[in-house]
Amino acid sequence: MSGALSHIRVLDLSRVLAGPWCGQILADLGAEVIKVERPGTGDDTRGWGPPYLKDADGNDTSEASYYLCANRGKKSVTLNIATPEGQDVVRKLAARSDVLIENYKVGTLARYGLAYDDLSVVNPGLVYCSITGFGQTGPYRDRAGYDYIVQGMGGLMSVTGERDDRPGGGPQKVGVAVADLSTGLYAAIGILAALNHRNLTGLGQQVDLGLLDVQLAMLANAGQNYLSTGVAPQRLGNAHPSIVPYNVFRTKDGHIILAVGNDQQFAAFCRLAGQTALTTDPRFAANRDRVQNRDALMPLVEAVMVTRNSCDWLTALELAGVPAGPINTLEQAYADPQIQARGMVIDVPHPLSGRVRMTASPLKLSATPPEYHAPPPLLGQHTREVLTQLGISAAEIDSLAHKEII
Repeated sequence: MSGALSHIRVLDLSRVLAGPWCGQILADLGAEVIKVERPGTGDDTRGWGPPYLKDADGNDTSEASYYLCANRGKKSVTLNIATPEGQDVVRKLAARSDVLIENYKVGTLARYGLAYDDLSVVNPGLVYCSITGFGQTGPYRDRAGYDYIVQGMGGLMSVTGERDDRPGGGPQKVGVAVADLSTGLYAAIGILAALNHRNLTGLGQQVDLGLLDVQLAMLANAGQNYLSTGVAPQRLGNAHPSIVPYNVFRTKDGHIILAVGNDQQFAAFCRLAGQTALTTDPRFAANRDRVQNRDALMPLVEAVMVTRNSCDWLTALELAGVPAGPINTLEQAYADPQIQARGMVIDVPHPLSGRVRMTASPLKLSATPPEYHAPPPLLGQHTREVLTQLGISAAEIDSLAHKEII
């Protein structure tokens, strides 16, 4: 392999999404990622279906689509780490690894002798990334963490969804597990920073990620608006708290997004819409005024938007330099010529289906682009291979299998 991380070995003790997402990012960049799973069942997400991957005859396989999305490029080793023999194998793997990712509840791996303090003795250069709901410290450290709950606790659901005074108003979660996914991204960043520090000092460190911390950080401008003013943003549906008009609008045959970002774009939109009087109206001339008078402006914009088809609007708005876009289904999104031109859909060989279509990494590196050298592994597919590389004999491996430790 020639990836940027092809010299890095990652021991992935995580399951479900945040940790595996981080591991897949590193695998795409060339790292050897060894995924340790429970014998017999494996990662919880292997059973989170339907839908499941289809075989060549169109029948369901054992591989849930949820599992496939976050485990590309890894090697699967089944291992019961609750046993002394399993713990010994983990120590041997950690001694030969650069990175360890885990998302066990705080204290669990310490009881097994596999905490950072234990393994850093075996391997002082180990970068040990711990992902939990609430981090390694604080009054909630012992709680289990779930994306949905963290979206609520971290304030995201207070600013997501239709306005409370409108039909359908009230708390809404985001359509994908953004707290988990964002934590996986931050974990990858933290690991890379720790590896760079190790390059300078020779020493590893622990990277401590909590979903709640990440969710709060990801509030970005919404969080800063509150910290700056003491006033919490409210749910605005598809509207923007600081820019108007910036919303979803009904057209003659559907809906589009109109995202007017400044006064020049507003003037261009008004010319295109035949509403130039709006640009001289003191209520709407500047964005500050439009934000303060959004309830007066929005019906005027809505009335003109329904006079043309979506395609007509999108073509005209693009020519006028006014930001706008369609609201695609997933079928339309994956078929979009821009997505296709960027190579965002890949085909990876798979032993059960022949091929599996997957979403590619969005990273575009000119010298060391992401590589897709292996599909998400079958449960325990690489157990004997990895253990043999550790110097464990065939007889010892057979004994571990007989005891159901692997």
